[in-house]
Amino acid sequence: MKRIVLTGGGTAGHVTPNIALLPRLKELGFEIEYIGSYDGIEKKLIEDFQIPYHGIASGKLRRYFDLKNFTDPFRVIKGYTQAIKLMKDLKPDVVFSKGGFVSVPVVLAAKRCKIPAVIHESDMTPGLANKICLSSATKICCNFPETLSHLPEDKAVLTGSPIRGELLSGNGLAALDYCGFTANKPVILVIGGSTGSVILNNAVRMALPELTKDFQVIHLCGKDKTDPAYDNIEGYRQYEYIKRELADMFAAASVVISRAGANAICELLALKKPNILVPLSAKASRGDQILNAASFEKQGFSTVIPEEELTIERLTAAVRDTYQNQHLFIDAMKSSALSDAVGKISSLLDQLATD
Repeated sequence: MKRIVLTGGGTAGHVTPNIALLPRLKELGFEIEYIGSYDGIEKKLIEDFQIPYHGIASGKLRRYFDLKNFTDPFRVIKGYTQAIKLMKDLKPDVVFSKGGFVSVPVVLAAKRCKIPAVIHESDMTPGLANKICLSSATKICCNFPETLSHLPEDKAVLTGSPIRGELLSGNGLAALDYCGFTANKPVILVIGGSTGSVILNNAVRMALPELTKDFQVIHLCGKDKTDPAYDNIEGYRQYEYIKRELADMFAAASVVISRAGANAICELLALKKPNILVPLSAKASRGDQILNAASFEKQGFSTVIPEEELTIERLTAAVRDTYQNQHLFIDAMKSSALSDAVGKISSLLDQLATD
């Protein structure tokens, strides 16, 4: 039987694409192992799928001064040593990395052990962890046409991002029933990321008097970010996060308001959902969400509001315009070549495993 090691962690975005690949990899006959950090979010997410999990030491490579910068390199070296031992013990035929700093020693160890490794870059430009891994990777998958120019030409493959199959089979009527909504008004779904966005949450709540005149709003606020003051507003429901019902909520939504994380917007593309993106400010990130959003806007997939320009008036106007012109966004997304990422990536992994 073929064996694959999956790796990636630190945030849900470095794990969920791996999870999306699981059913297809099993169909192809792969025995699957996962390498992550000892106690990262990836461990909890992977445990639900009964996949053998192997923890290694992990450090973060920071671009700013922090006392941990003096100790974490030793953790990375320890992780590299542990990863080499795991490669020798598990003897995988191929490694797939979704990124995050825990993946660095795994990909480097794969090269050391002469095991082909495929890495996936979600954002427009490679993050620091993937930059370190570029020379050790056999192939590099990416989401955006613009990313190809930042990657070695002989390794780069435009695939899009793997999307969980269950998201494609939602029941919109079930979501209306779950929220106690009517079928007479369109639904807006607001997603601020796994930890929630205070700026986006506040803007949506301030805009509710206007939005609820013509729309119903499902608001996924993030952990500990719901506000009881808004519990009884007609046509508005707020939740910290949703798991099982998320596919239904996507199906019910006519417009989605979201941050511009790469995995989130690729889900919107796969679902053909007209959307308004409010990318995380460059002051709070390396600016990858701004680049992601700009690419989607250029391709006609999204309306973009820079975080610094987010006002009640701008938000409500964007919602109405996007809803009224939803067919234009849907047509643009239907013509996108970024489809069936699960099939493209799993076929690439199968080919490398059997070469």
